[in-house]
Formats: sequence, C-alpha cells, structure tokens
Amino acid sequence: MAHTHSSADHNIHDSHLHGDGEFSHPAPLSMLFTIFGILVLLTLLTVYQSTLNLGDMEIWLSLFIATIKAALVILFFMHMLWDKPFNAILFISTLIFVALFLGFTLLDAHAYKDTIEPRDTLKESLPPALADSVK
Repeated sequence: MAHTHSSADHNIHDSHLHGDGEFSHPAPLSMLFTIFGILVLLTLLTVYQSTLNLGDMEIWLSLFIATIKAALVILFFMHMLWDKPFNAILFISTLIFVALFLGFTLLDAHAYKDTIEPRDTLKESLPPALADSVK
C-alpha cells in the first residue's frame, strides 16, 4: 500500500529548522569555538597560576577557575543554557557547593603534612619510641 503525503504534511516538515539527515544544533558553531578558546585560555591560566606561590589562595584560585570552566561546559556544550532555568541553577549550585567543600577540606591538609608526606627511611616513619629499637 503506497503512502501519500498531502501538502499539509509537507508544510509541517518544512517548518523544521533542519532538513532530513541534517544536524540541528541550538548554538552556532562560532559560539562553540569561542567557548572552546576560552576553556583553553582558562586551562593555560591554571597552569600558569600553579607556578606562582600563592599559599592558601592557590587552591581557591584553582577551584574558582575550574568552576568557571565546568559552568561553561555545562551551559554551552551540555546545552543547559537552552534548557529550563531550574536545571542550570541546579547544576551550577551543585558545582559551587562541591568547590566549597573541597576548598575547606584542602585548607586543613597542611595540618596533616607529616602524616601525608612519605618519609625517606623506615626509621623516620616510626614513632620515636620504636625508632630507637631499629638499627
């Protein structure tokens, strides 16, 4: 049985933004390449800031840059910018809370420096009471 299309059916298909077999994308490619360039620049900024001695601010700056990069990926490459605003707010707020959690956790890491960094010898890694018994 042959299937025929009326002119009304063709008008419905003609109203789509893309033809058969073509890829429809909500963002123009120029915008995506611009965002990609910004992500590369932010990555280079992260590498550069790792060479600076910023103390405790280094982790905050790294997390701030990583949060911006994650937000750009979510908004543009995962198309959250064109999705419902609630989804974008949910993802961005989650990233902010994870960055804060990691930041506060890592701020305390220097207090445990002696237990985190490996010792050169077995004698140095033992408590003082046991270190005297080792040759």
